[in-house]
Amino acid sequence: MVKTLNEVPRKRGRKPKIEAISREMITPAKKRKKWEVTTREWSRYKKIQTIELRQKLLNKYLPLVRNVATRMAMGFPRSVELSDLINTGVIGLIEAFGNYDPGRGVKFETYAVPRIRGAILDELRALDWVPRSTRAKSREIDRAMVSLENKLGRQPEKKELAKQLNITEDELYITLDDVSCSNILSLDEIIYPDDDNRQLPRIETVSDAGSHSILGDIEKGELRSFLVVAIDRLTAQEKLVIALYYFEELTLKEIGEVMSISESRVSQIHTRAVMKLRNMVREKFALTG
Repeated sequence: MVKTLNEVPRKRGRKPKIEAISREMITPAKKRKKWEVTTREWSRYKKIQTIELRQKLLNKYLPLVRNVATRMAMGFPRSVELSDLINTGVIGLIEAFGNYDPGRGVKFETYAVPRIRGAILDELRALDWVPRSTRAKSREIDRAMVSLENKLGRQPEKKELAKQLNITEDELYITLDDVSCSNILSLDEIIYPDDDNRQLPRIETVSDAGSHSILGDIEKGELRSFLVVAIDRLTAQEKLVIALYYFEELTLKEIGEVMSISESRVSQIHTRAVMKLRNMVREKFALTG
């Protein structure tokens, strides 16, 4: 009678040979990451730094670059291509590979990931035409808006937003003008302009500013009439700067010579006058933008 496998006697404290082999062959493969390089491979590369061996090790770490780039792409706009992030991340990987010292006891992944991320961020900043200070202001305004909306339960007014940011309303309008230039819209983007959930490309909703409109002519006439009243509310010095700059078409330097003041002082008066007129127009026509 043939004995089954379960009937074969086992020595105490010793496991079957089949189980030992399966653990040795399967378990390490599951635990090891795709980009993991053993200490033995690093030691061999440090002794024999050939181009072929260097390329072989770099190829093993390419999945690490893709992993970092994919995680970062989740927080970027759709216009940022994942392939571009990966290509830039490879540059960071190569730099980290050249500066890495395995003798310090730090894993290469731990050393390389911050440098891969840094290379990607540096490239994105270099391609961004908007100054970093403007981006920082935009994030600060967004955080203030969210905080006030959660607190008030409605969209905050400009006065409340300026108070939250600890700046004046004039400074807030200047900041909003700067931040508005950093936003880009795609004309091919599909939007929902109406309440009937009808999809349209954005380009079909853009109006022609040069086209003639009776309503537009009425609005412009009303605006001109109010500007006459608004300019009359300015100080004598502000009126003179506005008249010389916009009607006589003099430069700030020439206006300074006429008024016997510095060019920087003329610029300050001009900025203050424009901001006053802008605020009066907003209040008159209830403009929120």
